Amino acid sequence: MSERWAAWTSAASLRRAGFAILVSAAALALATIAVAFLQDTLGVPNPSAVYLVAVVLTALTTGTLGAVITSVAAFLLYNYFFTDPRYTLHMQEPGVWLSVVLLLFVGIVVGQLTASLRSRAETARQREREARALFQVSRALATRTSTDAALNDIAAIVNAETRMDSLSILRGEAAPQGFGGPVLNLLRRTPGDEPAKWVKVHQASGPSGVPAGLEVFRVKIEANETTLGSVWATRERHNGQPDSTEIRLLSAAADQIGQAFTQDRLAEESRAAEVARQSDALKSALLQSVSHDLRTPLATIRAAAGTLATDGLDPESRRESALAIDREAEYLNRLVTNLLDLSRIEAGVLQAQTDTLELDDALARALERLGPRLAGRTVEIDLIAPAVVIDPVLLDEAFSNVVENVLRHTPADAPVRITAGESADGRVRLTVEDGGPGLPAEAMNRVFDRFYRGPERHFSRDGTGIGLTVVRGLAEAMGGSVRARASDLGGLAIDIDLPMAELPAELTR
Repeated sequence: MSERWAAWTSAASLRRAGFAILVSAAALALATIAVAFLQDTLGVPNPSAVYLVAVVLTALTTGTLGAVITSVAAFLLYNYFFTDPRYTLHMQEPGVWLSVVLLLFVGIVVGQLTASLRSRAETARQREREARALFQVSRALATRTSTDAALNDIAAIVNAETRMDSLSILRGEAAPQGFGGPVLNLLRRTPGDEPAKWVKVHQASGPSGVPAGLEVFRVKIEANETTLGSVWATRERHNGQPDSTEIRLLSAAADQIGQAFTQDRLAEESRAAEVARQSDALKSALLQSVSHDLRTPLATIRAAAGTLATDGLDPESRRESALAIDREAEYLNRLVTNLLDLSRIEAGVLQAQTDTLELDDALARALERLGPRLAGRTVEIDLIAPAVVIDPVLLDEAFSNVVENVLRHTPADAPVRITAGESADGRVRLTVEDGGPGLPAEAMNRVFDRFYRGPERHFSRDGTGIGLTVVRGLAEAMGGSVRARASDLGGLAIDIDLPMAELPAELTR
């Protein structure tokens, strides 16, 4: 590698020297013509300062090397062509000697200063390009939706500024297609301020995918001494290896991408931990709620069964015990159904089998089933509304849960109103409201949250806190929505908005 690098460096130096000589020759030729015109035609004494213009122009174009060459050549040319005796390098007068030597001295100094300014200006331009490219890389990472999606944009930015033929950024150790090969240039970075260096890595085996005349370069993307990915690039051999500015840009881009990869890993671990935490919390809450809510109906069923087993029980007491068992069994069935519905809703697998129905027909069975439990209350029912597109099973479940919520959380004499009508947004709104104590304003937005039970009440058992959660999931599965608000009766109102059926014109007349 050192021999190849030395050969390339020598060739590059020769090219730069040749270019400097050509520019110097052109500038000196123009300056010599100008001096001849000024001195021989116009009679201007000692116009040697014109050569300083050639020195400055050469220094600006080619740097220090061209400035020195031009200064020395200007000294010789002026001495040879324009000082007596002409066409020799011999000078008779001491004043002429002083003038020509000063020309050489001033030319070298001016050339050096001009070349230094040129070098600083070029360095500033390089740093500006480097800073602009790094800003673009930072912005691409800061505004990314995902790191992998931003890698192509970052690769294009870095490729444009490093003059590579192609550049790719990948996670892991594998090389992209077309970058394989038994030999590659690996950037070895060292701690501190020591510059990074390219080293040849000879792989024991590897697919040959690099065309002739190209070299492969690799910059590892690392974090905490772990390789997370690599920046892969190819470049034509005659263009040499990337310079210090390009190395800094490649290294800085790799470091920023490494930080982004680390952030992705930490975010994924955080999400996994949060999912695990929520899962544990859900299991604990579900176990606590269900175990509490199962204990009461089971105790009632056992007590009623014990009563039925008593000899000499009168028919009325036997009937009451049987009804108690049926009532609590129905409650347990509702609880199990809600749990199953909740699991389907959470998993996103609940599918509605919709049909066009009249709302009063769809709710007739639920009202008949809930009728005995609503006995003793003032119940107002008005279900005259346009036809709806619903799943009758899901609507029955949702409506039953809302009414169950009323029965569970309001006094036995609280009035109930069940109405339906067309809403302002072109849907059919089914409303169940009660004359119970209602809820505070801050609880209205939480009544549909899992396991939320609201303020403490003394009317009945609190329930599992999933009934209204299931109502929301069932309504959304049918393409509807649900909300809670204060009722005109003084309690809570639950509005279920359902899609309205589009009936043919002849059926709406």
